This record gives sequence, structure tokens and C-alpha cells, in this order.
Amino acid sequence: MLETSARLLRLLSLLQTPRDWPGAELAERLGVSPRTIRRDIDRLRELGYTVHATAGAPGYRLGAGAGLPPLLLDDDEAVAVAIGLGTAAVSGVAGIEETSLRALTKLEQVLPSRLRHRVGNLRSVTVPLAGSTASAVDPAVLTAIAAAVRDRESLRFGYRSHDGAEDVRTAEPYRLVNSGRRWYLVAWDTGRAGWRTFRVDRLRLHTPNGPRFTPRRPPGDDLVRYVSGRISVDPYRYRGRFTVHASADVVAARMPPTMAVVEPAGDDACVLSTGSNSLDELAMWVAQLGVPFEVHEPPELVRHIRDLGARLTGAARDHLSA
Repeated sequence: MLETSARLLRLLSLLQTPRDWPGAELAERLGVSPRTIRRDIDRLRELGYTVHATAGAPGYRLGAGAGLPPLLLDDDEAVAVAIGLGTAAVSGVAGIEETSLRALTKLEQVLPSRLRHRVGNLRSVTVPLAGSTASAVDPAVLTAIAAAVRDRESLRFGYRSHDGAEDVRTAEPYRLVNSGRRWYLVAWDTGRAGWRTFRVDRLRLHTPNGPRFTPRRPPGDDLVRYVSGRISVDPYRYRGRFTVHASADVVAARMPPTMAVVEPAGDDACVLSTGSNSLDELAMWVAQLGVPFEVHEPPELVRHIRDLGARLTGAARDHLSA
């Protein structure tokens, strides 16, 4: 006969199969009396599980409750959920990446080693469709970083910068941010004594993790705006700032956070900050918005747009006179 705790888990596993379970069948499967089954059902209800009594012959069906109690998954189900969460964590579906990553971190923490190997093997032979994502990120790297954030453990990793240079960093991870196209790690770089934003696809983790740390004050109240500025303005030779005569919502919908920081400046205007290594590219990015704008900086962009406008006007005039 199973001990009470083991019997409750086995009973819960049976009830999670969506069907009506006669009390006599449950008693036979567990090797106990129907009276014991009734007591065990009461215990499950006390733990937060909704168990409905079926009409006719005494029977039971597991229902949805007000909260989410623990679930029991068999091996195949656990592997399927882990793969599904890993896929969702690196997808472009807005709103589910971070929650999928948190759920995947919790699941992988309790997966037996045999199941972790099955998940890893399946990932190793899975090839994403080319172009389906801007940068391939291994879900295992994301979950390892998320676990370090949760446990307040510093990370050691090799990092390749935008110019191709590689070095080794040690950092205190604070948050993961998803832009819809890429994942970024916001962390305190202990070697450079400052906050940094790292692209996760350029990062190669070293094991084991470093020592535990006490979290620092974050680099800004609005972490999304902070990361947006770090990746769309700061790395570039030219940093442009414009007043755009359209609402911030309209401009933000046309300029993703990886390209610009948009701040409201009234109902029908906003300040747009963006960067580029090319003045031509900077001019075209703001011109393609299709609304009036003024250039505040850099000064050389004002002259460049004036010269570019003259060339474009000349080209149109030559075409009309031909």
C-alpha cells in the first residue's frame, strides 16, 4: 500500500487525465478502500484542487480552480512543455517571451538529468527557418542567465563587441530585455565599474558562475527606455535628436525601440533620438516617417540635409525639364 503522500500524488496524476473516474476504479488502482479515496479527495480539495463529484455512480473529475495548483507531468509531457517554452522564449510574439522564459527556468530547475538530456538533444537537431529570427539565441543560455539573476550570482562570459573584438567580462546580471528581435542583458560590469547592455547572441557563458552579490540601484526607472537608448543611440558615431510633428504613439509604431527613443512633447509632437554611422542613413530614417520635423543635433546633419535636399530638388527639376 502506498504511503499517504505518494498515494495523493498518484491520485492527482490519475485525475489529470480528462475523464470521469469512478471511485471504485480509483480505489482498485491505488489498492485502498473507497472510503480512503473519499478522504484523499477531501485532502486534494484542501490543497486547492477543484475536484467535482460526478452524477450517478460515485466518481470524480478534476476541474479548473480559482488558482493554479502544482501540476504533475510525465516524462514526455515535461519534454514537450520545455521545448514549447524554449521556442516561445525566443519567438517574436509580443508579451510571451519573458513569461515563457520564467516558466522555462522553473521547469528546467526541477527536470531530472535524463529529461534535460532529451530536451538538449532535441534542440541540437532542430534547425530554425532561415530569417525567422534576427539573431539565434540558445534558450539554455537565457535560462542560465535568468537563474543567475534570480539567485544573484555574478556571470563570467566571453563577449564579442559590434566591431568583432572579443574579451572576457564579469558582470552582475540585473534584467533580460527583449526588443522583439534580440535579447539584451542589463548588468553591472565589475571590470569597468559601470552599467552595460550586452547582446545575448554575442555572449558565451563560462561555468561555474561567480560569487553572489547584493543588487545595485538600477541604471534608470524606465529600463526599456534605458536599453533603447543604449542600443539605438549610444553606440553610433552620429547621435541625432529631432522634433517630429506627430504623436509619440504614431512615431513609435514606425520606429522600433532598437532604432530610436521616442519621448512625448505634446499631443501632436515628440522628440526622437536615434543614431547611425552615416549621415545619409540618419537623414533617411527620419525622412521616411513622412511628417514634418526639425533637426537639433548633430550640427553637421543640418548642413547635410540642406545639401541632400538641394541635390534631390535638382534631380527632380532635371527630370521635369527633360
